[in-house]
Amino acid sequence: MIALSVLLFVNAAFNVIVWPRFYKRVANDPRARGAEGKATTFLKVHAALIGLALVIALVSVVAGIAALAGAL
Repeated sequence: MIALSVLLFVNAAFNVIVWPRFYKRVANDPRARGAEGKATTFLKVHAALIGLALVIALVSVVAGIAALAGAL
């Protein structure tokens, strides 16, 4: 159970560290906004994927804590 918890925490840390930084790059990409300044599908899809990755990070932390609690 401890190995599972560590794996889940590493997954959560990766998602929290990497994806917000990637969002900054996507948001600054010329394809992120149209001529009138509105968000394009490019930005919306990436924002949704990054949001999902952060939800997975939260679920991983909760599952990691649950696995540790079961291991005690």
